[in-house]
Amino acid sequence: VQVVESGGGSVQSGGSLRLSCTISGYTNSRNCMGWFRQRPGKEREGVVVIDSDGNTSYGDFVRGRFTISQGNPKNTLYLQMNNLQPEDTATYYCGASPGDTCGYRWYYRAISLGIWGQGTQVTVST
Repeated sequence: VQVVESGGGSVQSGGSLRLSCTISGYTNSRNCMGWFRQRPGKEREGVVVIDSDGNTSYGDFVRGRFTISQGNPKNTLYLQMNNLQPEDTATYYCGASPGDTCGYRWYYRAISLGIWGQGTQVTVST
């Protein structure tokens, strides 16, 4: 399995970025796919997850600023991030885990199965 993220960078507060992720070598009919992040000195936290039916769940901190989408085939993910704030500075990871129900900590299983990428850095300055 290979997971590759891209699209990170440095922006000023209020700016936007679009992250991309491609997951290859992984096939499963029912999945939780999404993004999680790790801010400096903080634990990893889920940003957004999408299930095989297209249902999404965002972290409370997103507050309508981020939008996840899938390409065709569905192993390509995008994360449109608008109105970025300094507290969004983090390494953003893409991952996937098998399942029908995508709980808050879906990414724990993605990490344990090795279905996550090397991350892409997002830095937001004031």
